[in-house]
Amino acid sequence: MNFSKQCDMKRILFFSLVILSSCAPSKQTSVQEDSLVLTRKYVGNFVEYRQYIPEKIGDPYLIWIKTTMDSTYGKISAYSERCDFKKGDRLYIKRIQFSPGIVSTYYEYRIESDDNPNFYRLSDYQHDRGNLIQTWF
Repeated sequence: MNFSKQCDMKRILFFSLVILSSCAPSKQTSVQEDSLVLTRKYVGNFVEYRQYIPEKIGDPYLIWIKTTMDSTYGKISAYSERCDFKKGDRLYIKRIQFSPGIVSTYYEYRIESDDNPNFYRLSDYQHDRGNLIQTWF
């Protein structure tokens, strides 16, 4: 066999191995698929809000948003001094993933409406029901 035929055989063998290895089954992760897909969740129509004034200087202002699904979610707490949603606006909680570094990743939760360009960042701890916002997704 001459040198060029040997090189051709090695190339064919190499590409065959690459193709076969790309078709091999891969190990699946333990992350549930639906938790990665759901990024926006309907939480009812806007009814009213109430402002919570902080007791100490430096604490954030909160608003407690009441929706038509109040029996399911309770009053939703968000960081703001006021709320610009209109009565009847359809409200959604949106989950946004941030990756500021190679290793760290976190989610931020916002409440928004289709009809209103404003959104409000939700507090991680939902004060009315005493649970974490992450449990809603």
